[in-house]
Amino acid sequence: MNTTTDTVKQVLLRSGASWVLWFLGALLLVSVAIIVERWLFYRARDCDLKVLARRLADHLAGGGVLAAIDELGKSRSVAAAIAAAGLELADRGPAAADKAMQSAAALERRSLERWLAYLGTLGNNAPFIGLFGTVIGVIAAFEALGHGAGAASATQAATQLVMASIAEALVATAVGILVALPAVVAFNYFQRRLASLLTGTEVLSNLVLAYLSQAPGPTV
Repeated sequence: MNTTTDTVKQVLLRSGASWVLWFLGALLLVSVAIIVERWLFYRARDCDLKVLARRLADHLAGGGVLAAIDELGKSRSVAAAIAAAGLELADRGPAAADKAMQSAAALERRSLERWLAYLGTLGNNAPFIGLFGTVIGVIAAFEALGHGAGAASATQAATQLVMASIAEALVATAVGILVALPAVVAFNYFQRRLASLLTGTEVLSNLVLAYLSQAPGPTV
């Protein structure tokens, strides 16, 4: 057991804690890239639902399903894509259109949720990665203290070295928290944006179903 412990200790001492900081730095860069990409993506897939719903209602009121599809095709929003999927099956009735919109909503949710798991995982575990680096630093500090035990002057010097090493080791924990904070904030923000976008799709979906239910056979 002692041999195993010593082996693990030597591996940790040789590796040091600096690689943990580099690893956290890499994770931070990746998370920043994901945050920027997701923000731009959600921004592009949003729209003014009031304006789009009014234009869609005008087309559907006149029975112009193809015109409504063309109008929705001008928008990159999630709501427009889902409503267009339903209108493409308008000739098969409201039930078919509803199923088509449910399928399209599932596909849109998949693209909206992309990379969010990474941000959530990083936010929950980055402090533990930093803590691991701190533990390695503390082990190294106490190892130095053990080798420096002896004369009073040597012990004092070793104690000062240990305090400096522990202070440096705590940097890893601080960096871990620093990496976790933006990931947690971004994850919560994007979850709200995702829920808002998917909730907004109900506006156009219900509008499409309302017109299809009233019309026995929409014209094109």
